[in-house]
Amino acid sequence: MNKKVLGAVLGFAVGVATLGASTAASAHVDVAVGLGIPLVAPAPVYAPPPPPPVVVAQEPVAVGYGYGYGPDWRERRAWREREWRRREWREREWHERHGW
Repeated sequence: MNKKVLGAVLGFAVGVATLGASTAASAHVDVAVGLGIPLVAPAPVYAPPPPPPVVVAQEPVAVGYGYGYGPDWRERRAWREREWRRREWREREWHERHGW
């Protein structure tokens, strides 16, 4: 009985397809009859994010300017005072020579 029902359904489908094809040919429309198993897309795979980049930096170097930095700050301070006094003396001599 199942074979008879299946044959009748296929015969009806072929007949409908033939009639549709003849009218479709004059209307320039494509007709397709498809029998098959619907495809199911696979589940998406989520990858973990990449690890953050490793930053390697040199340790900062302390650079001192002015008083209070380094072991020789007293010598530098004394040198600055000597230079200041020498410049002041030269300026005073220049003023005296030129009558200021």
